[in-house]
Amino acid sequence: MSAGQGNSGRAAFFDVDETLIGLKSMFDFLEFYLEQQGEPASTYRRLTAELNRMAASGSPRQEVNRHYYRFYTGHSAQRLARLGLDWFDRRLTAGGLFITEPTARLAGHLRRGDLVMLLSGSFAACLDPIADHLGAHWALGTRPRIRRGDLTGEVLTPIIGPTKGRAARVTMALGGLDPAVCAAYGDHSSDLDLLRSVGQPVVVGGDPVLTEYAARMRWERIPADRSAMDAAAAAVHRGPTNPVVSWEA
Repeated sequence: MSAGQGNSGRAAFFDVDETLIGLKSMFDFLEFYLEQQGEPASTYRRLTAELNRMAASGSPRQEVNRHYYRFYTGHSAQRLARLGLDWFDRRLTAGGLFITEPTARLAGHLRRGDLVMLLSGSFAACLDPIADHLGAHWALGTRPRIRRGDLTGEVLTPIIGPTKGRAARVTMALGGLDPAVCAAYGDHSSDLDLLRSVGQPVVVGGDPVLTEYAARMRWERIPADRSAMDAAAAAVHRGPTNPVVSWEA
């Protein structure tokens, strides 16, 4: 990620999955990772079915997020990071990864000198390549616990729901930034706290809860159309989507 921190006195906070990219990174990476491990496709279906059952039974999103990372218990953090780069390269080469308008907005914030921060329930193996490619200053995701180089299956605080809003508020407070001139982008009702934390909230796509709230609060809305050639992403620096559970990262 970029070492700079912005110099405009403003910040822009972006959710990642289905806000900047048109897929659920955690699930797409899990399928790729299992493939690289030599696992049959049935392993991916079985693991995601577990998460579907938890979500359907009403388990909190934070707990579903924690359960996901238990799949990596005993796996090498270094190998996960390396395969995260390979996963991103494959997805980028396939095209259609980035959502056009929000990605173009991110590039605009960078040109103006704004601090750009990604916030996601996903983890560094997925987020770091995305942040590096886009030139974001910082990516904050759910952080798995690591012991002797391997994941323990436990995590620190999942970066989901209100935690995203708290992270944005802390970042603005520590940086002496005025929330009224800062922006945030999100696609799901779980991003509401993040969007409420700034003076310039932007709703991406057509989530019904966010759409209704945006209309009532007169928030800006932008489409979630993907570019087949990822033209917006290419201007910054240089397979099919999987079925996923109904909770948001």
